[in-house]
Amino acid sequence: MLHLSDVETAAAVVRPVIHHTPLMTCRTIEERLADGVSLRLKAENFQRTGAFKIRGAYYRMSQLTDAEKRCGVAAVSAGNHAQGVALAAQLLGIQATIFMPETASIAKMKATEGYGAEVVLAGKNFDESAIACHRYVAENDAVYISPYDDDGVIAGQGTLGLELLQDMPNVETVMIPIGGGGLFAGVAMAIKESRPHVRIIGVQAEGADTAARSFHAGHLLPREEPVSTICDGIAVKSPAARTFQYIQKYADDVVTVSDFAVAEAMLLLVERAKLVVEPSGAAGLAALLAGKADARGETAVILCGGNIDALRLADIAQREMLRADRYLHLFTACDDRPGSLARLLEVVATERGNVITVSHNRLSPHIALGKTRIELLIEVRDRSHREQILTALRGDGYPVETLL
Repeated sequence: MLHLSDVETAAAVVRPVIHHTPLMTCRTIEERLADGVSLRLKAENFQRTGAFKIRGAYYRMSQLTDAEKRCGVAAVSAGNHAQGVALAAQLLGIQATIFMPETASIAKMKATEGYGAEVVLAGKNFDESAIACHRYVAENDAVYISPYDDDGVIAGQGTLGLELLQDMPNVETVMIPIGGGGLFAGVAMAIKESRPHVRIIGVQAEGADTAARSFHAGHLLPREEPVSTICDGIAVKSPAARTFQYIQKYADDVVTVSDFAVAEAMLLLVERAKLVVEPSGAAGLAALLAGKADARGETAVILCGGNIDALRLADIAQREMLRADRYLHLFTACDDRPGSLARLLEVVATERGNVITVSHNRLSPHIALGKTRIELLIEVRDRSHREQILTALRGDGYPVETLL
């Protein structure tokens, strides 16, 4: 296993090319946590390429020999690792080839190409892309850059831990997302070897929880079923045997969070802290808000990335608004004659509901002749406001069906 000196060496190498990302506060979010918890958000979503991956990728590739650099590097990724490797390769003058599934996000593919890498779409999923990548590595003598199962990558990611200690010397609890375990391994080791008393809590999505189950079992467990979570940045079947050693040695606990909790944390970060993070980046905060983690005193949450496209962010936010009783989605009916829809909307306006969308369907087979089916999405303040609008509509004789 690596030592603190390995991370310190990595820090000297990567410091000139990375951003020293800020620690941020948000009083509104902190007030929702347990008494005595003082919250700091390590905003790695402000890192180059929008995530922490540049740290490990750059340091690993800086270790290559001249002969290895001439052969180029290859990686498989549909997201943050792809962009981290691409930028690191550009900075070091190395040709990078990134393999992505055919279903990869166009935005992420274009971002990776924008950093100078060649993108190869291969296979219908990550596993098939990985097969193609390893075949390319063998045929071209290229160097494979693992997203987490590599000492150089782990040491590079650990530089985040040194930054955290520099800016927050009295930290008592640190929340670290776990996918393959590279970020956790480096950061946890750097912090624990410097401040053994600091509590380190790993966080996984419920639908990709092998590290959590393995930690509590005391040994690495297999996972046969596919992962299923909105947290694509940590949607990994299993940590590596290498990274699991660090989880066993340095974690005080490893907890899981639901996708609903992650969506709630993402929306809260946008609205209250003005921070856009991807689902995996919100996992640590989600665990705190859900009461899953025994955090104490000065607590740091690592927002490990912010790469999410606008449409996906909007979809997650709107679904969470509906689930949190801040949207009212309903179906009703009104007479099929001029002015009827206006009278319906006047009831909503009187109750101070903000109509987001209106669908007017006079041909619906679910409605009586002479009636028009109406679908409304209304922004409301809270559950009591929601019920107020429903009561007013029903009181005026409108039949109402709701979603949720």
